[in-house]
Amino acid sequence: MSWARNLGLGAAAVALTATAAFGHGVVGDYQFIDPMVAEDANPKNELVAARPFWFRTAEGRELTYGFSIEKTVSENWSLLVGSRWADFAPRDEDALPASGFTSVELLLKYAFLTLPDQRMRMSIGFEMELPTGARGVGESAVHVGPLLLWAKAFADLPDWPVVRYLRPVAFQGNVGYSAASGGPDAQELVFNNVVLYSIPYLSSSVHDLGLPWPLRNLFLYTEFNYEQLIAGPAGERFPMWRITPGIAYVDRYLEISVATQAPLNGAAGPQTHAAVLALIDIFIDDLIPQTKWTPF
Repeated sequence: MSWARNLGLGAAAVALTATAAFGHGVVGDYQFIDPMVAEDANPKNELVAARPFWFRTAEGRELTYGFSIEKTVSENWSLLVGSRWADFAPRDEDALPASGFTSVELLLKYAFLTLPDQRMRMSIGFEMELPTGARGVGESAVHVGPLLLWAKAFADLPDWPVVRYLRPVAFQGNVGYSAASGGPDAQELVFNNVVLYSIPYLSSSVHDLGLPWPLRNLFLYTEFNYEQLIAGPAGERFPMWRITPGIAYVDRYLEISVATQAPLNGAAGPQTHAAVLALIDIFIDDLIPQTKWTPF
């Protein structure tokens, strides 16, 4: 019955190829997620329908509702346009609350290195924030700067006992710099790195544990987030480190992710007493295949 076994293996290979072809953020046979805070290195077609962040800080309560759309303009280029609505309720009764739309964000991304066998992608980006938002919640000047982005899975590790269970592990992240074009002199450095574990990859390519839906669609992740003003108002140039653990559900058409955030150093503490973060990301290229069209 070797012919039957070969036929079965051939059918499985075709199925895996089809899954990768329609996958979102796939490098080789590994699918990456859209991180909660970090930027994704993968150019893609997606609609972030909701990215609500709730924070309780030393100064009050802040709620932001983000949304964006990203469209590929060629195989390796994409353009993202997004914004956020913010509402701030101060703890001090004498302070005035503020709400409204914040700045418009533009991100042009280019994937300059893709190694499918190594499940690795490197990209560069150019980000711009335009001060079009409400006074008190938006930026007061144009901010521009470059980004370096990465995504690397360890699916190429050898299929040895114990070691094979590290193959679903991956890193995603970015480092970026931005400077204000006017107003108070401010330059900011950010660094985000995500460690994730793909249960879908574990089930399909390492060892099928027989997990039912939706458990077999889950990704476990933890982000390490750093930001610091390297030129700006005196007394505000302290490095801030935060940790953002979360869980994401991913299928062919969408990603739903929830997380919390905690400070890792004293400078981040006053701004992160408590936090709840969420994400609803719709994969428009799989939902509407015509959106895969690119002008270049």
